[in-house]
Amino acid sequence: MTTSVIEMTEANAATATPEKKMTAKDVDVFYGAKQALSKVSVDVLEQEVLALIGPSGCGKSTFLRCLNRMNDTIDICRVQGELTLDGEDIYDPALDVVQLRARVGMVFQKPNPFPKSIYDNIVYGPRIHGMAQSKDELDEVVQSSLEGAGLWTEVKDRLHEPGTGLSGGQQQRLCIARAIAVSPEVILMDEPCSALDPIATAHIEELIDELRQNYTIVIVTHNMQQAARVSQKTAFFHLGDLVEHNNTEEIFTNPQDERTQGYITGRYG
Repeated sequence: MTTSVIEMTEANAATATPEKKMTAKDVDVFYGAKQALSKVSVDVLEQEVLALIGPSGCGKSTFLRCLNRMNDTIDICRVQGELTLDGEDIYDPALDVVQLRARVGMVFQKPNPFPKSIYDNIVYGPRIHGMAQSKDELDEVVQSSLEGAGLWTEVKDRLHEPGTGLSGGQQQRLCIARAIAVSPEVILMDEPCSALDPIATAHIEELIDELRQNYTIVIVTHNMQQAARVSQKTAFFHLGDLVEHNNTEEIFTNPQDERTQGYITGRYG
């Protein structure tokens, strides 16, 4: 009897539907009079990788920036609709945007380490958020973050050298370590491998698969093979519309919309 209960529990755990971490409902984005996104609705699930794909200018990076209010930095940008993190409206005027961006971190297209040492790159966020103060606490954050980004063994003897002295792939992993140093819940990645060589790209893809055990990840990629390799869910955007959102395998093997089919088979893009 005990064995069957354990087996049932394990089976239920294996088939359990992940919780919704972030939700977008009827999201419209305007740059001045130009509408960039129209009525986008999608759920981002816990501990899954959601890949956003589509032709250049289709709105995927615009949507990504909605998720941590980076569009707030663009004066002419206006966001409408509902966006939530754990059920909380992230566009609530009372919400602390600095805290939101600690919970929803971002890694950009080109590696952008601060012109500081590797060590100071990592501790910058924890210091300003008051998460760690003593030298021992900061040392622990640096080691755990660099280990989490798969970079510790490569740089542990160079922590006080400039982060800008690392290779491109190492710089991008340093930026990922910097993002996870403040213990985010969601990591946004905007084409994080587009400036990297194939070997560095493979390192980042392996890292994404490891990170999703602890974080929810949303990645914009122009590389469909990469989307197929790293994500569990894929959303296809076209001309500001979310055309299709489904399990990645379904999107790539059995797309429901002819626009998705056309993009995946290379007829346009």
